[in-house]
This record gives sequence, structure tokens and C-alpha cells, in this order.
Amino acid sequence: MSNANSILDQSRLQGISTDSFRKATPYPWLNPEGLLTPEAFDLLRSNMPSLDMMKASFGRKRAHGQKPHDRYALEYRPDLDVHPAWHQFIAELNGPAYQEWLARLFATRRFRLSYHWHYAPRGASVSPHCDAKRKLGSHIFYFNTEDEWSADWGGQTVILDDGGRFERSSAPDFDDFERAWTANAMGNRSLLFQRQGNSWHGVKALECPEDRLRKVFIVVVNADNLSARLRRLFHRPDGY
Repeated sequence: MSNANSILDQSRLQGISTDSFRKATPYPWLNPEGLLTPEAFDLLRSNMPSLDMMKASFGRKRAHGQKPHDRYALEYRPDLDVHPAWHQFIAELNGPAYQEWLARLFATRRFRLSYHWHYAPRGASVSPHCDAKRKLGSHIFYFNTEDEWSADWGGQTVILDDGGRFERSSAPDFDDFERAWTANAMGNRSLLFQRQGNSWHGVKALECPEDRLRKVFIVVVNADNLSARLRRLFHRPDGY
């Protein structure tokens, strides 16, 4: 069981079956509720990094003709001036309970985690794409709630099934996919998915007011292999 001061609800982690993840369609994914304790979720949400700490990334050209993934981004560092709860959260993500959970679901212990926040304004989107091969997957924690965000404005990650028709080096639109599943992105929800050859996903253009932002915190599960070690040796970041 989780203790009273923990960020992660370890009982929730332990309650997720391996099969529910690995046998999902069209590739391994799940959209659980409550992986953060209610108190921790409120504390983290109330103490998100300020926008002036973020780096703007707008209109940045992507490979394969895909549309830009516009956002403000902040990479986590141990010396970052954020609320102590965020540092505790990272410590728990680096700790045995979460690491064992990922190892069980991904069927490997050879991974390395990196962390970042993304904020996105009105009109921003994440065009359909498959993540870089250096990634094993991602765990997206959503931080918008009903008191300041409407699900009608968007912000949900969409899991897409191409039926094996598209090369990852292509740029299909959302309407080109045979089937789609929309994750619940409101409140204390998260989305974990494993990168595979067909692991298409995206976020449709936001329709929120000008003064609102979609806010997520993302755990990137990077492969820890020879290629990844060489990237780090030459100071090439794991990326988003």
C-alpha cells in the first residue's frame, strides 16, 4: 500500500494486469485513473512550473512532412527550481515500485527514463506519428481538470490504427486511420503506451480559449542499448 505522503498510489500500479496492457488493440496501451494519490495530484497540479520557465517550440519542421508539434516544453533536471513535490515524484518514478511496474509491462529492464512538461495553447496539435525508435514508450500524466478545462476543447491523446497501411515515414491525417480510441485526459488520468512499428498516435488541434493551456507531464521510456549509450556519449539528448 502507498503511505500517506507518497505521490504514486502503488496499490493502483500493482492492480494493473500485464495482459490488460500487452493485449490491447492496436498496440499495448492503457489509460488508468488514479495512479497519483488524490492529494499528490492536487499538490502537483497546483504547483506546475510557470510558463516563463518553458521553451517555446512552434513551427518546427518535422520529418516525413508531418505538421509541427507546437508547444512550450521544459526538460526536468535535478537542479530545476520547481516545487519539492515534483522532485519527490521523480524520485518515486526512479524508485523500485514504478521501475518494477514498467519492467513487468514492457517485458524488459533495459530502459532509461527522461522527463518533461509540455504546455500547449489554442490551435496547437500533435499530428499523427510514431515515436522515434530510440523510445520504448511514453507515460503521459494529464493535469487539466473540469474547473478550468472542458473536454470539448480537446487535449485527449488519440490512439490510431492504420491497419498496417502506412509507413512510419509518412504523414497521414487523423481521418486516414481505420479506427481510433480517445484517451480520457481529464483529472487524475494518465496514458501509457509502448512504441511499436504501428504505434500511431496524436492530439487534435486544441479549441480552448486563448488564456488556457493543455498541461501534461511525460515520462519517456528510452531504450538502454548500445545505440542509446552512444547517443549519450556524444551528448545527444534522449529528446521528447
